[in-house]
This record gives sequence, structure tokens and C-alpha cells, in this order.
Amino acid sequence: VKTVLAYGGRQNWVFVQVETDEGISGVGEASLEGKERAVESAVSDLARFIIGRDPTRIEQNWQIMYRHGFWRGGVVLNSALSGIEQALWDITGKALGVPVYRLLGGACRDRVLMYTHVHARTPEELAQNGAALVAEGWRGLKTGSLGFESFDTEKECIQAVVARIAALREAVGPDVLIGMDCHGRHTPGQAIQLMRALEPYDLFFMEEPIPPDNVDAFARLRNAEINMNLATGERLFTKWGFRELLERQYVDIIQPDVCHDGGILESVKIAAMAETYYVRVAPHNPNGPVATAASVHLAAVLPGFCILEYAQNQPWRDRVIQKPLPIVDSYVELPTEPGLGVELDMEEIAKLPYQP
Repeated sequence: VKTVLAYGGRQNWVFVQVETDEGISGVGEASLEGKERAVESAVSDLARFIIGRDPTRIEQNWQIMYRHGFWRGGVVLNSALSGIEQALWDITGKALGVPVYRLLGGACRDRVLMYTHVHARTPEELAQNGAALVAEGWRGLKTGSLGFESFDTEKECIQAVVARIAALREAVGPDVLIGMDCHGRHTPGQAIQLMRALEPYDLFFMEEPIPPDNVDAFARLRNAEINMNLATGERLFTKWGFRELLERQYVDIIQPDVCHDGGILESVKIAAMAETYYVRVAPHNPNGPVATAASVHLAAVLPGFCILEYAQNQPWRDRVIQKPLPIVDSYVELPTEPGLGVELDMEEIAKLPYQP
């Protein structure tokens, strides 16, 4: 079990390679921005639990890595576990000659809808950049909120955010999905004010309006009865991390990240929990190309899937893999290659050494 780091612009990608004595190897991704070296060490620690074992016994290997070390949980250990788990699915699919989604119950759809990010300093630039992306075929866009700490008053912040979203909506029209990511920067009261101000602009979802640490704080947002989808989940891990959020029915969309939440099968289990509460799944995925491939296989099999994140502004994403992901008009067709269908280009990765 090895790790390979590659500088990808906004983060260093952490790829996990698992090799077998039958010559079949698999790849996964455990990218965690700012904590890459910690994840690298955690992968090495977890590898001791599975060396010598059958890589196709994925559930048992997962339980051994998660439980047998006594200490469990947290984003570093779960990211390492997720990367190894993805690689085991890649090996199993290659060994059986089928794509991973065929091993997870088969596809629910023939293609996967994606959205991408739009950034700008001013409302005018945001509108221009959004229109350009829509002209390229993108049907879903996500932009960021603004921090209240950057303004003298909350009213000024809300007015600035509204100006940006209003300009973007006018530029892209009524049919393009718009999401807004708050990155957990607001208090519940601030989030409610912002949601009410943005209600006329038909946001597809508001993501992480408040920090993830106190799940019950979402009760205030839900009880505000604002006509807007609430989304969260990128910083929650394993089925246990999502339990209270789903049981209390606080959000409309969850956003598990296959790089952090425990891997592909754990994401399927989390999505099954969400299905019982009629909560949809929009996987979090600002990560590298292997995580994107794993997320496409995941999205293929989830009945409650709605849309997948894709960070198209990462310049070296397609360089570090041998076959870039083909995206046409905001969709990607399901892969047909065995396993995850992605192979690293080690020559290109060697040109992108780790940068703190």
C-alpha cells in the first residue's frame, strides 16, 4: 500500500495505490487539503491491518481498519480509510472484469449530471463568468457566500451577496441550477436572514450555511420555513456522523465526500439512510480525478442522487491521469472499463511535487 502526492493547485492530491501478489493494482484518493502529510502517515498505519489479506473482502477489510485499532473517527483516519477502500473496489472490479457500479447493484442512470464552480470579485464579473460557463454547456453552477466579518453591518453583507446572486441569475436564466456555499461561516440568525433575502432567486441549495459541529443548530433554519433546499455533509464522516442530521430531518440534500466519509460502500450506506427520509444526495467533490471517478460510480447507483460537484478550474486534473473524464453538456457517461476506469500518469505526477 503506497501513497503518491501531486500538487493540484488548490490542494495536493493524495493518491493511494494498492498492489497485489497477482499483479492487479488499484488506485484510490484520500486528498485532504492542508493535512496531506497526516493522511499519508495514516495510510501507512492502516496498511498494516490489511497486508496479506484478500483485497476483494472489502467490507471485512473496512471493519478491520476502522475498528481494530481501537481509535477511530476524524477526518485524517477516515480519509486514509476512504482512499484504501476505493483502491480495493478498483482491484475487485479489475479482477472480475466489470466497472465498480456493476458490483453495487448496477446503474440507476446512464449518465451523471454535474455542476461546477463560478468565481469573481464583483457581481458583474460573476455574471460574465457564469454566462461563459453556461455557454460551454454547464447546467449547474455554485458560487460562494461572503463572510459577515468582512462588512461593518450584517445588512451590508446581505446586500452584497444578493447583488451577486441577482446578477448571476439574470445572466444565466431561470433554468440553470445555482447553489451557494457558505463554508459554515454564518451563525443561524445570519443564515436565516441571508436565506430570506435570497429566496426570490430560486437557489437550488444553500450549502453549509452554519458550521457542522452542532447539528441541532440546523433546527432554527428548518423552523424558519423558508422555501430553499438546505444542504450539508462534506465534514461529516461515516454513517454514524450522518445519523442525527437525518433522523431530525434538518436538511433536504446531503453531501457526503467519498474521499473522507469512509469510501464508496460507506457512501452507499449513508445514501440508503437518506433515502428513508426522502433526502437527496449531491456528493461533495472538489477533489482530484480519482475521487471524481469514484464519485461517478457512486452517483450511478444511488436512487436519490441529484447532482455531482466537479471543480473544472483545477488545471492539472487531466494531466495526472491517462484518460481524462469526458464531460459533455454538464453530463458524464458511465465508464465501461473494469474497476474505477482511471489510471495515474506517473510521469506527469513526477512533475508536480508536493507543495505545502
